[in-house]
Amino acid sequence: MDVYHGMGTFPGIAIGKIQYYRGYDQNIRKYTITDTEKELVRFQKARKKAIEELQEWNRKEQAELGRGPRQMETYIQLLENSSFIRAIESMVVSEKVNVSYAIATTKDELSTTFAKLDDAYVKSRVESIRYLSERLIGILDSISKDRIQGEDPVILVSRELSPAHVVEMDQKKLLAIVTKQGSPISHTSILAKTINIPVLIGVSVDAEWDGCTGIVDGYNGTLYVEPDEDTLRVYRDKQQRDQKKQAELLKLRDAKDVTKDGTKVELLANIANLEDLDSVLSNGASGIGLLRSEFQYLGRENYPREGELYRVYRQVAQTMGDRKVVIRTVDLGADKQASYMDLPQELNPAMGNRGIRVCLDRKKMFRAQIRAIYRASIYGNLSIMYPMITSMREVEEIWKIVSEVKESLSQREIPYKDIPNGIMVETPAAAMIIPELAQKADFISLGTNDLTQYVLAMDAQNPQLEKKFDRHHPAVLRMMEMVIKATHEAGKKVLVCGELAAEKAMIPYFLKLNVDALSMAPACILPARKAVRNLDLTKM
Repeated sequence: MDVYHGMGTFPGIAIGKIQYYRGYDQNIRKYTITDTEKELVRFQKARKKAIEELQEWNRKEQAELGRGPRQMETYIQLLENSSFIRAIESMVVSEKVNVSYAIATTKDELSTTFAKLDDAYVKSRVESIRYLSERLIGILDSISKDRIQGEDPVILVSRELSPAHVVEMDQKKLLAIVTKQGSPISHTSILAKTINIPVLIGVSVDAEWDGCTGIVDGYNGTLYVEPDEDTLRVYRDKQQRDQKKQAELLKLRDAKDVTKDGTKVELLANIANLEDLDSVLSNGASGIGLLRSEFQYLGRENYPREGELYRVYRQVAQTMGDRKVVIRTVDLGADKQASYMDLPQELNPAMGNRGIRVCLDRKKMFRAQIRAIYRASIYGNLSIMYPMITSMREVEEIWKIVSEVKESLSQREIPYKDIPNGIMVETPAAAMIIPELAQKADFISLGTNDLTQYVLAMDAQNPQLEKKFDRHHPAVLRMMEMVIKATHEAGKKVLVCGELAAEKAMIPYFLKLNVDALSMAPACILPARKAVRNLDLTKM
């Protein structure tokens, strides 16, 4: 038995087989082949299958949206006859190497050659080649699209996972996640919390663990590889106790969120996609305080269209009924990258072009999302909020776009509700002009994760700063208090979303400040409800 220590970012016990995720390219092994004709036939069959998959995708998109993705023709042309295909075939014949290695090498050479060219067409072509390379290698090497092999759930181990990787996976097959890179408030960690699985970061992972039995202890940040029988027995007992505690908490699913002294608060859920709705309802959340809409934009090859967005928002609204649903407009940038958007590389992406800045740069994308939300509003209790605000100019520009969208819908006699529009306060700039922002907005959402890193001038995802990153720093607390007080003075409600909202030690702090709602991962709702119901603020 080997024992490895890291940091647990979400509690729980997981026992199962380890799958080491390398990524497609890292799985490639170079080997010499003797029958080049046979290898080329394999390549031809893989190309044919890829084309058939793309054509099927195209048919589905046309059936749902009236037309297929614009780059479909480019993909098929590249697969049927192009210099990319000829270069792969040439390398197989001349160097007598396996075709998967030839694909990966050709892709890397083209990417390196054209990396410095500032030409939109060339960039688009390279992105198409990257996408097709991964698809072809997956077919040739029988790697499933969701990167999880077999039917049984696994402990997924990797050096690094992006939010897009997690989104693409079948989340029902995940028992736990263990990575070398990451931070407690990275979006990958946050997404894992949403699906209620333990997460470890900072573990020196090893590909040799693939297929081994593992135990993940999210409480103390420990991974056991090939545990002995005594350790297995101890952790099976712990897992059973965890399950019993969860069963006790489930008795609070329909209980009110009110303290012993009568102080009320809404406990809302943070979610990323439709798969999370069951967790919201099963944990008895009062509603959804943060729907991270950017995950509809990740793990795909093109922008989601308005009709696709509308159908998702409609389903969320219908499922939640009268319960509140707050949709955050797309917050891309930093560690959430969509390759088809061609967002430039930045030296400091956490301080770069992200959130509302990207949306206001790409107004067509932004309008499509706002239209989709307003169209879906008639089916439930929806609200919108806008991330990364820093100025009144941004707010005025947003309000103008919203007004234009509503006018356009009215002219076309498309029904919609006049729903609340809120502002996220997660930058010091927004906090300092909160009196003005609170007058303009229908509500304020206090985003504690980003606000903390910007107040401290520390990258929240930099592992070297983890021990120095003080989430309870007096400056952070004072700034939050200032925002809450000014929002209430303006007669508006304030909800807190971020990791601090679920901290048991912070719940009485927020309730004494009279916050109206706390929004957190669905799995945190019931423990928070228990904490709220046990509080008596008159004795604190």
